[in-house]
Amino acid sequence: MNDFEDGRPLVLRGGTVLTMDGPATGRRVLPGADVLVVGDRIAAVGPGLEVPGGTAEIDASGGIVMPGMIDTHRHMWQTALRGYGADWTLTQYFVWFYLEHGKLFRPEDVHAGNTLAAVEALDAGVTTVVDWSHGLRTPDHADAAADALLAVPGRYVLAYGDLQRPPAEWATAPGFRDFVRRRITGDDRLGFQLAFDVLGDPSFPERAAFEVARDLGVTVTTHAGVWGATGDDGIRLMHEHGFMTPGTVYVHAASLSADSYQRIAATGGSISVSTESEQSAGQGYPPTWAIRAHGIPVSLSMDTSVWWSGDLFSAMRATLGADRSREHLEAHARGETVTHCALRAEQVVDWATRGGAAAIGRDDLGAVAPGRKADLVLVKNDASPVSFPLLHPYGQIAFQAQRGDVHTVLVNGRVVKHAHRLVGVDLAAARAEAGRTVEYLRAAMGEEAWEKGMNPDIPATKILDNPYTYTDYRSDSTHRR
Repeated sequence: MNDFEDGRPLVLRGGTVLTMDGPATGRRVLPGADVLVVGDRIAAVGPGLEVPGGTAEIDASGGIVMPGMIDTHRHMWQTALRGYGADWTLTQYFVWFYLEHGKLFRPEDVHAGNTLAAVEALDAGVTTVVDWSHGLRTPDHADAAADALLAVPGRYVLAYGDLQRPPAEWATAPGFRDFVRRRITGDDRLGFQLAFDVLGDPSFPERAAFEVARDLGVTVTTHAGVWGATGDDGIRLMHEHGFMTPGTVYVHAASLSADSYQRIAATGGSISVSTESEQSAGQGYPPTWAIRAHGIPVSLSMDTSVWWSGDLFSAMRATLGADRSREHLEAHARGETVTHCALRAEQVVDWATRGGAAAIGRDDLGAVAPGRKADLVLVKNDASPVSFPLLHPYGQIAFQAQRGDVHTVLVNGRVVKHAHRLVGVDLAAARAEAGRTVEYLRAAMGEEAWEKGMNPDIPATKILDNPYTYTDYRSDSTHRR
């Protein structure tokens, strides 16, 4: 697309701009405004902007310009198995990936999943994804994950993990340190976190991994408050040993006590809510209704395409529905009626943009304002009757929009989708690569196991207490009456 060559200024003209740069309430909505991009930054926002000669123009009239959305927890390596586990419970997910078949994934299969997930994200206006990559069994797997991410023109955080080994083992291995030295070089498009869970084992076997994170100066992202896997004991151990720090991201946090929420709030952490996942898999009720009272920052995520949709429109919609449903249910139990929604559309749009930016420590993302990175999304679909009238822009995004309405996407000032089509992305190659992974897994498992895997049996193990194999720790916390 010659009109959008690198280095040429670009202006989006006449859209309704959701700036997301104000306080928690009263953020600015600018109707009929322009957004000028010069290089990788937003240069100006406002009506009737004067622009440099030779500036490329995109007609945003009738559409919504918003910050690129940020997903803070996606197991990208699993995306080649899109929809395979549609009817799984969380326990069946644990059986399939942790106990039986997760170890089959080769580096090229991680590459295939990451490539497809990265392309999928851009198509849906998700410009930044935290790749919760807990399938990195070897440094070759990790190189494959990083190679795939950097080959697709989005922005990513590689959250390094290995569900098959103890965190203290893989995080202290020479191969891991060598990978960090070689690949984590400060690239603006590839951030880094450590991804592991804290089981609540009193011996605290995860300590060494936390120490590595501290030594590297990176944050930890952890599945917390997951029924049958991680709970209050893990939070307490993290707190008692001084590893609950600002920047720590607690994923799900759906079956925690008020005490744990208070510890998260007091130490400056945030929670990544994956509402579609929590509603369907069984981590616990989506927690926004509970954590709002504690003032804990929230971001949104979609978890894995093995089950769910890969876009944050669905996440916003599901989150509003779950939170409001719980609010009504609680009120009815008290014989009361909810007359005003506590959670509004504006807030979930904030969580999908600025909330994600805060969670990954990027104050240059998540808003449409001069000086911010030009990660932008234009939601506009003139061929759709759902695109008008545009009366409540936040409501339009949260309840009406979908990936097919994403007209244009910019990352770092570069157009990566325009006129509803991806730019500079080889979709056929991604399809072929994913197909090879599916073909390999079916052959490696055998046809009977492949078919059975869509509804796997639960073996007689400690899986209901702890899906990890590196400790014998068992907890009865998920079996209390």
